[in-house]
Amino acid sequence: MTKIPALQTLQLITLERQGLTQTTPFGTGKEAVLTTLERLAYLQIDTLSVIERAHHHTLWTRIPDFKPHYLDELVEERKIFEYWFHAASYLPMQDFRYALPQMLHVKQSDSHYYNADKKVMKYVIDTIRTEGPKMARDFESKKNKEGSWWNWKPAKLALERLFMQGDLMISGRSGMQKTYDLTERVLPSSINTTPPTPLELAEYLVKTTLHAYGFTTLKQITHLRKGDTLKKNVNLVLQSLLEKGEIQKVSVEGLSSVFIQSDLLERSDNIAVSGIRLLSPFDNSIIHRDRVKQIFDFDFRLECYVPKEKRQYGYFCLPILFGNTFIGRVDCKAHRKDKKLELISLHIENTDLPPELWIPSFADAVKRFASFNGCESLQLTQVSPSGLRKVINKALSD
Repeated sequence: MTKIPALQTLQLITLERQGLTQTTPFGTGKEAVLTTLERLAYLQIDTLSVIERAHHHTLWTRIPDFKPHYLDELVEERKIFEYWFHAASYLPMQDFRYALPQMLHVKQSDSHYYNADKKVMKYVIDTIRTEGPKMARDFESKKNKEGSWWNWKPAKLALERLFMQGDLMISGRSGMQKTYDLTERVLPSSINTTPPTPLELAEYLVKTTLHAYGFTTLKQITHLRKGDTLKKNVNLVLQSLLEKGEIQKVSVEGLSSVFIQSDLLERSDNIAVSGIRLLSPFDNSIIHRDRVKQIFDFDFRLECYVPKEKRQYGYFCLPILFGNTFIGRVDCKAHRKDKKLELISLHIENTDLPPELWIPSFADAVKRFASFNGCESLQLTQVSPSGLRKVINKALSD
């Protein structure tokens, strides 16, 4: 086992792989969205809109000229699709076959969360086959139809079940309203629809994780994926890559075995990072809480799911990344009617940093973020430590 000297090496490698060390790491425009998604492997979709939605925020962080309609267009062009990764996500269409095991599991499971009525499912899919793509609300108008034995809520559940088991795909969106169509009418004919073997699925998970992060652990690869068979196959894939010399097993204090791409160890000295980035709470780079704590010594928890009285930092805090260090978090809200971005509470935890090193960059990042959210003014409500309020307010107003 190779021993590497410092966590800084892993920090730099993973930030570079995640596209957080350069201004336009994956290019610009719509093509950059697809390139980014192919690097990250998935993009979590979130419905919360206290600020711009997480899937848009994550892309904007890496693509400064990102426009939300790029995602819609890529779905319509059949280059990306929606399905479940560890949560609802956008995925590269080229990876469709690796979603098939999950679809088959749902189809064969009577106890799955989406326990829809089979008669309603048949009605819904027959309607879509005959009349074309539908949204859930398209069934709502029929809920009061005389003699009807169903209403729109069972139909919505049926749509989700048919989607999760692969009979339907999401062919487009209007905002957060999904349009469903038959899979055979959405899926390009060139896409491989052969279900992967358990070993092929494990290889996909290992290689996409390494591609996205540069290094990984067994726990990260199998995150929210159960089963001894998967763990066994993941270990087999890792062992094969070790024997080929494509990865190395490294020792890092406080961590279980870390597997890292061999070529990245040699290039890590040439990675440089600077500036401030306000990350989405659902950004791929921080979605694994344990990993962020171990590698960056930053304990991040999204508190919108925590009762208000138990929140320590705020409802929807954004981690603040300065170079390769997380220096704090800021709870934000976009008041869209007033076109104002409010920094409800700013918490700076790395107080050893001289303010002149990071505040100018922070102010610039906040101004750009406000513009991204369609806001023209800023309001700083609470700051900790409070002694920073005056200088930060000045920077924000300059």
